Amino acid sequence: MRIQNEFHHLCALRGATTCEQNTVESITSAVEDLLAELVSRNNLIPDLIISVTFSVTADLDACFPASIARKKPGWEKIALLDCQQMFVRGDLSKCIRLLAYVSLPNEQAPQNPYLGKAKELRPDR
Repeated sequence: MRIQNEFHHLCALRGATTCEQNTVESITSAVEDLLAELVSRNNLIPDLIISVTFSVTADLDACFPASIARKKPGWEKIALLDCQQMFVRGDLSKCIRLLAYVSLPNEQAPQNPYLGKAKELRPDR
């Protein structure tokens, strides 16, 4: 979906990463790295981010990724949500995915970060 105005369009960004362990520290590190890449690759500031939905595989239950994002400066007004990724046999373990709705300049192409073992999800990128 794309909503345009004079300078920006609404864009859905995707991304994913994996973490080594089901611990608060490991999940925090993975989420922080994923968000840093999402922001950096797309030249985002909090005012351009509308919402972010995180999904995690069932083997990650030590903390909520949205609670990590909520601590970032300027992110308190962004709608954040966590959910569990549906189980598919053979899927990546310890995987954190995100879907972010953002406002990008019309001429800017979206950049979707896939980090860690999640690079296997999108070998075309």
